[in-house]
Order: sequence, then structure tokens, then C-alpha cells
Amino acid sequence: MDKMRRILVHVCKDRAAPQRAHFVQSITGHFSDGGEDEVEVTCSLEKNQFILYRGDKGQGTPLKRPAFCPIKHLSVTEAAAIPLDVQQRGVDVGVAIILQTANQRVLLTRRANELRIFPNVWVPPGGHVEPDESLLDAGLRELKEETGLKLEPEGFSPKILGLWESVYPPMLSRGLPQRHHIVIYMLLQSSLSHLQLQTFLRPSPAEVSACLWADSRLARAVVSAVDGEETELQLDDLQSSISVSQVSTEGALTDSTLPLEVFVSRAPASGPDVERVSTGTKFALELWLRSLETSDL
Repeated sequence: MDKMRRILVHVCKDRAAPQRAHFVQSITGHFSDGGEDEVEVTCSLEKNQFILYRGDKGQGTPLKRPAFCPIKHLSVTEAAAIPLDVQQRGVDVGVAIILQTANQRVLLTRRANELRIFPNVWVPPGGHVEPDESLLDAGLRELKEETGLKLEPEGFSPKILGLWESVYPPMLSRGLPQRHHIVIYMLLQSSLSHLQLQTFLRPSPAEVSACLWADSRLARAVVSAVDGEETELQLDDLQSSISVSQVSTEGALTDSTLPLEVFVSRAPASGPDVERVSTGTKFALELWLRSLETSDL
């Protein structure tokens, strides 16, 4: 996509006019007075600009970065070493769909191993917002392109669960930042069960290598494996293997299993990355679990 036609993050503070965010600028840090890794913001998509404002406490949308966010820890020398074409990219916008089934499962997909960014990592379906799209339309388009699921926007009342500040590579120990995104996690509730939706799955093998319908028990286990920390895992007597659908190079689905350890793996601080659930997805699943608790009240 042409550089001028990408949807980029703009930030607004203290009633000033929105300003395009710089690639090496921490968006979370912009709204954080004390260096916190989670803040509340208000967001809007206006004239192909994704604008973030400071949110009222208790009424805004959570925006979070990991404690090890590379942009947060970037030194002046490291920032200067980032190639100029990368520095000029700005901060991109993505939408990821948390598709909740009637029997309370959510769809996760494993990114194809050939992808340049976060290969072999488990995430919800999603991607970039294109010019003149709404956030919902962008999410539904990416859902269809990646999984074959075609959902009509009239059938949903979307809810933004939270925003995630995503940087690739995810840690400075893995190299200087190449991409900087704000990912919008949007909850959509389907009236169909996961078994009904499974019959419509037609994943794109260029983007997706496996699919999984995660229930709340698996989600709690995933969330308990906090990246960068040695927290205790909450496995809730889960089976040692998890049912997934593998995607062939032709796009065919095959029933398979993966070890539970894959889904409770943490992002390694050094060495090669591993198959795991992305840190941002863990944040989104935590917010989804909270939404389930609220809906049960």
C-alpha cells in the first residue's frame, strides 16, 4: 500500500490538535504520567486518522504495552541506528477479531511460518485497516481473507476490548524495531457454535497454518503464562494435548493435536522464537475472560 494511504496513529493530549505519532514514540508512554504500562484512552477513526485521546479513569479503553516493550527501552543511540525509512513509517493500525461463539469459545489462528512478522505465533484473525474502511469492516475483511468466514456487519454490535502496543521484534535482545502497531482487539459475538462455524472455515494457507477454538479454561491457562515473568501456570486439569485444525498448503483442514505446552510457552528473551500465543493475544484473552464474568452477572 502507498505510504501516504496507510492508516496511522495520531495522538492528542491536553486538547491540542492531533499529531502523527513517531515510530520511536511510545504511545502508551505518551499517556502515562508515571511510566505505567497500561493506561486508559479514548479512540476514534476520523478522516483516515486513528486518533487517541486521554481517557477518563474507569470509562476509557485500556491501552497496554509489555514491560519489555522495545520502544519503551530504546536508547538515543539505538533509536538513531534505526534505518531512516523505518523511522519514517509512523505507527500503523491493525484490527484483530475476538470471535466469540454461542458456546463461548474464541477463534485463534497460527500465523504461517513464511510470514516475516511473528511467524508461527498464535493470534486472532486480523490485519491492517485500509483507507475509508470502518474498524468493523476492516476486521471482517481480514477475518474473511484469513479464515474464509464471511460475516455481515449488520449482524454484530462490535465492542472494543482493548488496544495493544505491538512492536516487532518484540524485544530489543532480538534486534532493533522494524514495525510498530496499535492493535485494536474487537469482540464480536456469533449466534453459532464453534462446530457450526468450523464448517465454514476456509483458511488461507499463505497466512494461516492452523486454527483453534479456545474455551475459557484454555484461555485462563494461556493468560497465566505471563511473558517476561515466572508466574505460576493455571492449568485447571487441562488435557496434555489440545485439539487443533492443521491447514495444508492447499488450504485443507485436518484434525490434529498440539501439546498444551505450546499454548503456555512464554516469549524467550534470547535465541530463536518458539511457537506460542502472542503477548498481545494474552492481553486480549484476559480482557475477554473479564467480559465473560461481567456478562454472567
